[in-house]
Amino acid sequence: MNRIALSETVDFSQIVYGMWRLGDDEDTSQSHVQAKVEACIAQGITTMDQADIYGGYEAEALFGETLKAAPALRDQIEIVTKCDIVAPMGKYADARVKYYDTSAAHITASVEASLRLMNIEQIDCLLIHRPDPFMDHYETGAVLDKLIESGKIKLAGVSNFRPWDFSLLQSAMQNDLVTNQIELSVLHHDPLVNGDLAFLQENEIPAMAWSPLGGGSLFSNKSVMDVLTRIAGEYTVDASAVAVAFLLAHPAAILPVMGTNNINRINDLSDALKVDMDRQTWYEIYTAALGREVA
Repeated sequence: MNRIALSETVDFSQIVYGMWRLGDDEDTSQSHVQAKVEACIAQGITTMDQADIYGGYEAEALFGETLKAAPALRDQIEIVTKCDIVAPMGKYADARVKYYDTSAAHITASVEASLRLMNIEQIDCLLIHRPDPFMDHYETGAVLDKLIESGKIKLAGVSNFRPWDFSLLQSAMQNDLVTNQIELSVLHHDPLVNGDLAFLQENEIPAMAWSPLGGGSLFSNKSVMDVLTRIAGEYTVDASAVAVAFLLAHPAAILPVMGTNNINRINDLSDALKVDMDRQTWYEIYTAALGREVA
């Protein structure tokens, strides 16, 4: 498994395991969650992606039960989590409206809760989950720096930010923002040309890609699936592996965040590494996704 450096001291597995569906599984037992994590580690997938809101604010606790029962796992993985979304559910059931909170008080409280729920002493990377149009970038930047200095988080990044949102927050920080987790897939390919990926690439900032299979919509697009299936047959892998390989091949150092509860599918996540994605193959897929040849 390729490793992608986010700083001089921290690197992530290029394929990341996303835990947003952890609470949706029929089996949420500690042993089953542990089996998923161990299946990832066996392939070199060591980076686990969480968020306080996942599972109605319950997914971190499910993960924490495994880390409490099997503490040796902590030294084998990197943990990403996110905060700032306040939705009227779970611990925020009394909220009058869904909103974003990037205040120092909320971010600090969220970090403390994430550490406690996951039974860990440090978060490897904390992401601001959504750009907050009410953000005081000086306040948000200062609290992220403070959390890094305190050792409660190693690194900070963002999610779903546009380049100008990223630059605004970065301008108020001493430490570097190390990633932006954006929606990116064969079907959701606008970031390839709208400046989102170019900004990260120019600044040598790895991009994390959420919903890299398009939330399943990929499999209902016949023209794209025909191309993916043909290529998959050449490498004896599933079409989804080719879709992930499409992202891995890009020179911007994209880290697909793969979310599944199926152990068999988890065991196959690294199949994307078997696909040799040359330029013309990449463009065959891109052309099918565009529905036309490039200009």
